[in-house]
Amino acid sequence: MGEVKFAVRRAGPGDGDVLGGIHAAAWEAAYAPFFDPEFAADGIASRRTRWHARIAAQDSTILLAERDGQPVAMSAFRPSSATPGLAEILSFYSHPDSWGTGAAAALMTGTLEHLRADGVTRAHLWTLRDTLQSRRFYIKCGFAETGATRTYDFGDGNPLTQVEFERGC
Repeated sequence: MGEVKFAVRRAGPGDGDVLGGIHAAAWEAAYAPFFDPEFAADGIASRRTRWHARIAAQDSTILLAERDGQPVAMSAFRPSSATPGLAEILSFYSHPDSWGTGAAAALMTGTLEHLRADGVTRAHLWTLRDTLQSRRFYIKCGFAETGATRTYDFGDGNPLTQVEFERGC
């Protein structure tokens, strides 16, 4: 059996539904268990529809990883508003059906290559402290925890702890 190949490309105006589908499915699998079911259902629904506006805003770069022309993972990044000189990976999601296939690794490679091409030397991101699968993935990709933590309220009034990761590009 041959190696699975993934293509990484910039998301365009017609990709809002695809981005929303990936984000909603990944968020449901990884994040929904932290919330009450009604709030989680609303969060999943909002993630399905918000990407058209994010693409139109053009305030970040959004990439898609595709397998056989089918988008399976997405990332969004821009210069960090908190740490000048760094890029911040704002969103990084792989559809659960693609977990373990190498799609996320291919997307991270593409994301870091894009940042390097833009002259960025370091990137950081935040992820929930209690999403161990995400944390293991970022470490496998060469990110290291900085020791910084913050709380983030997704809108339900129950802030969750996030941890920061950083690496060179």
